[in-house]
Amino acid sequence: MIDYSPLEAWFFTGSQHLYGPEALERVRANSEAVVAGLNGSGALPVRVVFKGVLTTPDEISAALREADAAPNCIGVIAWMHTFSPGKMWIGGLSRLRRPLCHLHTQMERDIPWSTIDMDFMNLNQSAHGGREFGYICSRLAIERKVVVGHWREPMVQERVAVWLRASAAWHDSQGMRIARIGDNMRQVAVTEGDKVEAEVRFGYAVNGYGLGDLVAHVEAAEEAAVDALCEEYADSYTIMEGLLPGGARHSSLREAARIELGLRRFLADGGFHAFTDTFENLHGLRQLPGIAAQRLMADGYGFGAEGDWKHAALVRSMKVMAHGLPGGTSFMEDYTYHLETGGQAVLGAHMLEICPTIAANTPSCEVHPLGIGGREDPVRLVFDAAAGPAVNVTVVDMGDRFRMVVSEVEVIEPLALPKLPVARALWEPRPDLETAAAAWIHAGGAHHTGFSLALTAEHLEDFAAMAGVECVFIDGETELRRFRRELR
Repeated sequence: MIDYSPLEAWFFTGSQHLYGPEALERVRANSEAVVAGLNGSGALPVRVVFKGVLTTPDEISAALREADAAPNCIGVIAWMHTFSPGKMWIGGLSRLRRPLCHLHTQMERDIPWSTIDMDFMNLNQSAHGGREFGYICSRLAIERKVVVGHWREPMVQERVAVWLRASAAWHDSQGMRIARIGDNMRQVAVTEGDKVEAEVRFGYAVNGYGLGDLVAHVEAAEEAAVDALCEEYADSYTIMEGLLPGGARHSSLREAARIELGLRRFLADGGFHAFTDTFENLHGLRQLPGIAAQRLMADGYGFGAEGDWKHAALVRSMKVMAHGLPGGTSFMEDYTYHLETGGQAVLGAHMLEICPTIAANTPSCEVHPLGIGGREDPVRLVFDAAAGPAVNVTVVDMGDRFRMVVSEVEVIEPLALPKLPVARALWEPRPDLETAAAAWIHAGGAHHTGFSLALTAEHLEDFAAMAGVECVFIDGETELRRFRRELR
């Protein structure tokens, strides 16, 4: 469902002919060494490919056009080994559509104090050339990431890796297909939005489908496939008494398996990356999809409840960014507060659809009443989220622009919740619940979110920059007056 192996980031080095052919050969050799070192570090999730030393306006324009046209190129890394006059870059940069990372580094970490001469100074001008490149990017209002430090340093490699993950998600977003099965929950404001502007801004397309399109696939599920999937459930999870073959509720498990099989076929046939459903549109389904949505998210699909297509897309993009990282990523909802003085926390959950990749332990497969939707009791996976630092993220339509809000939280272990039959996460927001909740509300953040134990705020910051959308952060340094001024 998510595969980084075909993807590449193209590496270009800026220089000029002023220094002569011998110096340019050294620039080329050094560039190849830097790229080999980055790829050999084991820190980068996507392969970096050296594409040459650029020394003229025509070379630069042609190289960046080629990068834009290459289907597997997800972004461009630029290094100014020497001084590279900024006017040479205007034509290429002004048309560049791929994400850009300015790697502000130099070949050797240290100044050779006893031997340094003007030949060394002329060749190793990153401190000088990088400022010229930075100026022309700023003059052209080119959004880019700037990574500063020696290329062998793990922190530098990690910051490049974060940008590569965001670039992979941005690449995935271009042409992402999202299926709205049914419609938005009635009368809810924040799950609505401008789908045309979303496609212009983010690249993904959102289209609606009737329940009959899904129900036909559910009804076509073969009994042998239902049997096999029920066995997979039994092998993968702790199964509630009565759900196994011969049990009083086994028919509920079979129906949940049938829905999962049908939903998988519907999504595969349509080439979809994400989907929504809503408990208000269930005609033809005996259960609201619970375990089906959870397991599809675990496989990399984006999901949004109640027709919330913006968060279905966000969850998919966060899944792509987090691919291969420890920790999980899920659709989430801020549900209820614990307001004990000195121990304030948020209990996040949803009716059914929380991804098991965030589970601390083996989930339990259970069936319980839902209380809404007017259908049979749905099957779902129940678990507590693993403890650790996480981000809670929302994207909202402000009418004239999209806004992303990123909140840093610390997931903690909850007390026993024996009567709460849903997956859940308990977290302490940074800097505290009072400040974080007020900041979120002032920013217009939704009650639905993308939640991740794998990503950091920097991943989302890079992604928002690529999309050109407003992004605000709620973290340990947030002070409400300053935050409100930032919003204004």
